[in-house]
Order: sequence, then structure tokens, then C-alpha cells
Amino acid sequence: MTMLASSGLEAIADDVLVERDVMVAMRDGVRLATDVYRPASGGRALATKLPAILERTPYGKRERSRSEIEVGMVSPMRRDEVATHFVRAGYVVVYQDCRGRYGSEGEFSKYISEAADGFDTAEWLVAQDWSNGRFGTMGLSYAAHTQAALACLNPPGLACMVMDSGGFSNAFQCGIRQGGAFELKQATWAYNNAREAADGLVRSAIEAEDIRAWFRAMPWSEGISPIREAPEYEAYLLDQWRSGTFDDSWRRVGLYMEGSYATFPEVPVVLMSSWYDAYVKSTLDNFAGLSNGRRPLSLIMGPWLHGNRNSTFAGDVSFGPEAPIGGQVAESWLDFRRRWFDRWLKGEVPSGKEEPTVRYFLMGGGSGSKNEQGRLEHGGRWCMASEWPLPDASTQSFYLHKGGRLRLTEPAGEGTAFTYDFDPSNPVPTIGGSLTSGQPIFEGGGFDQREAERFFGCRNLGLPLSARPDVLSFETEPLGEDLAVIGPVTIELHVSSSAPDTDFTAKLIDVYPPSKDYPLGFALNITDGIFRCRYRDSFEAPRAIEPGEVFEITIEPFATANLFKKGHRIRLDISSSNFPKYDVNPNTFAPEGTGRGKQIARNTVFSSRERPSHLVLTVVPAHRITPLKPGSTKNKSTLPA
Repeated sequence: MTMLASSGLEAIADDVLVERDVMVAMRDGVRLATDVYRPASGGRALATKLPAILERTPYGKRERSRSEIEVGMVSPMRRDEVATHFVRAGYVVVYQDCRGRYGSEGEFSKYISEAADGFDTAEWLVAQDWSNGRFGTMGLSYAAHTQAALACLNPPGLACMVMDSGGFSNAFQCGIRQGGAFELKQATWAYNNAREAADGLVRSAIEAEDIRAWFRAMPWSEGISPIREAPEYEAYLLDQWRSGTFDDSWRRVGLYMEGSYATFPEVPVVLMSSWYDAYVKSTLDNFAGLSNGRRPLSLIMGPWLHGNRNSTFAGDVSFGPEAPIGGQVAESWLDFRRRWFDRWLKGEVPSGKEEPTVRYFLMGGGSGSKNEQGRLEHGGRWCMASEWPLPDASTQSFYLHKGGRLRLTEPAGEGTAFTYDFDPSNPVPTIGGSLTSGQPIFEGGGFDQREAERFFGCRNLGLPLSARPDVLSFETEPLGEDLAVIGPVTIELHVSSSAPDTDFTAKLIDVYPPSKDYPLGFALNITDGIFRCRYRDSFEAPRAIEPGEVFEITIEPFATANLFKKGHRIRLDISSSNFPKYDVNPNTFAPEGTGRGKQIARNTVFSSRERPSHLVLTVVPAHRITPLKPGSTKNKSTLPA
């Protein structure tokens, strides 16, 4: 690379220059480090005013993003490579470190500064002599949260967005908390990123902590945590953990895009996630909230883990060679974004047939064998639709019956009460699911729901989770025909508890029959959810459970798209914990994130004619599922040289 001393620009290619660490001042005087990539000729930046692409990230504007990897690549592209691709297509590319991260000044407090900082960055951007006054945004995960945050303030120049696996619709309901419980990926994220941001003795101290031991010593408190040497990280984490009531602090811009749907900029938006991602609900809620007919929207839902858009698997489950976005939905992820920006920043109308509004991967239908990598061949295929949920969807209710049966018929007469003891000192271990940022404690994806040493908290190695006395398991008879579940999943339960507060969890499982490769079968987790009973009246008004009180709750796992094959069983597991995905309820009604005392709760689920606890699935007839035809994309490539 060559530094052009006279201009402060660095040549990274004959036709691409970058200005590093431009310090952009925010309204409070804090300056954010920003890299600006521009097209050049003969070692000089072009004078042409151009549209820009902005990405604001806490992960280092010069660091490789793990998500910038295309089919066939061994490692992710460098930021310079990604920027070069777009610069050569006629854009200025702007990467910025979020406040308090890497080269930027200020103190990091997760999420809450991104709206104002994003707006101020937009004002700076459109005032530059290289700007034509229009820009688009892109980015994965936190860099999708930053997009949603700045857009809620209607910044000048914003013309289109590509929100990949993030953008809080309501962080209380997805991303920080779910059903009232706290998502402990926030704890692993704080630990990993506090360690990465530190240096010297602080970094050594954090690295010396045994994070697994700390997860067995929850809840954490001030100065009693593995990140006590990084007080700004400890402070925001404890604030999230303890903020259990849905009050105005959750309705802040940056955490609550729902509150801005009516005034959100009328710009085209891509919304992308995946069935084993942590932001399924945010993505689908944002799609519904922005679907007013006045802005172009594109919804893409794959089968992968968070941001792994060109992967063929999630956990121990393979979805086959057609699972990646590259070669199916688009020639490549780079090409998809470039075409989106060309359309909405340059006005280049694409030739050929209009692309579908909704593209989703329907999991299932595979052989059920074990592939060469040791993964279950669950399979699947890309499909398309005009809207979400699908217009031809209907619902089916499956009721809880004695003997662990799950049936389409309602229970008769007095029915059955299913009772178990939930001990917070022995929570049900998390085995996969819609997770991210959980390493080194937990990981997401599809797994056989059987305890093993590799899953944190497992004590009964080799046994299925359904063997635990605190897990209620209900399953159908083997299906007589394929059943496509595509859309929302809900569980309506009539319950009681001996404790003043407790949780109920629900998990939808695709049960494979025994086979040569899997003689015990394979219980594949599809989606799961949780509900904290103190919030049964509302999330704004927690209330202790009264002795003898029977009440109804609704558990809302993430929506999904899965084909339950003929011969498989549909299973519903109900319990009261899923740790370490969620924090464990001590059953005491202590303030959120502070209770050190614990008690065993005797919890009961009722199922009768008067109290018909049941699972509700959204189903679509096979003849109403439209396959996506990728055409000639498989044989093309637009990857950087």
C-alpha cells in the first residue's frame, strides 16, 4: 500500500484510495474514527460526487467480518476487499467504529448511543465534497442494530438499507430479553468483548477468569463478575439484566423500532435472518411493521446460524448444498447488495423478472442419514412468496393428553394435571437453538436433544432431556403424511405454581424414527420459547403468583419453516428452564437479576375441556408452496479478484 502524503489518502489499489481514521465529531464533542474508501484514477481521488455505503460497527472497521465469506472461500474477506468491490461499482464506502470501540473516542454503553451517533454521522457524510447527498446502509448483527437506530431518527440522505440479522424491533421481546427472561448471550458477549477491548493487566485479569465457573455462580453483581475490571461493560450488562419491567427505558430509540414504524423513512429495506438466528422475531416483526405498501421490502430467511449465510449446516444438522444464499438467492452476497444499491442509490432498474418479496428456506425433507461430516441430513429447499406469513397458511391445534400424547382432539372431561418440581439449582441444559454470541459457554443450531459433555450444565450424559423429571414431553403418533409448518408457533398453557414466580418453557421438536445411522432416532430442536409468570398480566406490571391461582400464559417461540416428514413425530417439551440460553428464575419473586435465594417450585400444567393447553402450528398445503428458481446464478461470480 502507498500513502499519498499530500492528501492523506492511502492507495490500496490503482483505482481505490482510503482515508484512514477521519475523526468525525458527534454533537457532544466525542469523535468517531471513520475510514473512507473512494474511487481513484492515476493515484488521485475522482472528483465526481457519488452515493455512499455506510457501515457502523463495534467490531473494528479494519477487522475481518466473519460474515463476509462467500461460497468456496476458506476465510472471510478483509474490509479493504469488500470496500474495493463497492468502490469499483461506483460508490464511496464508509466504515466507522462505534463510540468507545477501537479507534473511536468516548465510553461504550451497548446500543444506547447508536441512534444519535448514526444521525450525526449521516449529517457529516452528506456534507462531504465527495457525496451526492444519498447513502445506503449495510451490516450484520450489531451493524444492523446501528442501521435501525439511525433510521428511526430520519437522517438526511438515507436512501436504502440492508439489515442483516439484527435491528431491534423490541429488544425487550427479542435480543436482550424474551418472554420476560434475560438472554445470557448478553453476558458472554460482554465478557468476550470486554476482554478484546482491554489491554495490559486488565486484559490479563479478564482472561484469567474461569467464565464457566462464573456461569455457575449467577446472578452477577457490581464487582462480583468476570468483567469487574471493565466497569463500563459490567455496568451496562447489569442494567440490562435487572431491567425486567417493560418501561420507558425499553422504548428508547435504538432498542424499539416498533415505536418508529409510523415515521420510519420510506426507503427500500432488505431484512434478512435465519431460523437458527437470535433475531428471527425482530426481522419478521420489522417486515410486518414496515409493510405499508409504500416502500419496497425484501425478506430473506435462511436455515443457518447467525450471519452464516453461506453455510450448509447449523449445529449437528445439514441442510444440503442448496442452503447457502450464494448460487440460490443471488450469485453471491456481494452481488446481491451491489444490485440492491444500484437499484436504489443509482436508479438502475434491473432487467428481467421482478424478484419475489419473500424468499425463505423450508427445512426438512432430507434422507435422515448421517453425512460424511457426521451431521444429520435434514435437507430443505428455497421457496418464495408474496408476503409473510404466507397467504395460504392456516393453523392446527395439538392438545396435551395423558400418556404424553399430542393430539388434534381436545381433551374430554376433567382431563389431566401434569405436575413436576422445578429446582433452580438444577436447570434444564440448553442444547442448541436460535442462539448467537454464546461461546465459550453455548452454541446454537440443531442437535439431538440428548445430554452430552459438550453442552454446558449436562449431568445425565447419554440420556434424552425428556428423561428428566422436570420435563413434560408430548408427541404425536407417526405422521401419516408430510406436514409443512411455515410461520408462527404458539403454546397456550393453563398453569399453576407453588412459588410466587416461576418460568415455563416450550420446545418444538422434529422426532426422527430409529434408523441405521441413528438407532435411537434423532430429536431435532426446531424452535423454543419461555415465559416468566410474574408478567402474566402484562410486561409493564409484574405480580406475584397467588397460592392456588390457575392462570393462562402464551409462550411464543420464534416462527419457523420446517417440513415434518411422513413417519416423523411432532413433539412438544415443556419445562421451566433452558440454561444458559436464559437466566434461571429463582422462583422467589426477587427483583430481576438480584435474587440469590432459591426455592423449588411445584409447577402444574392443566389440560382439560375447560383448560385446554395446546400447541398451535401454522401450516401450509404442499401445493401452495412455491419453489424458488435460482436460474443461472450458480455458474456466475462477482467476487473480488
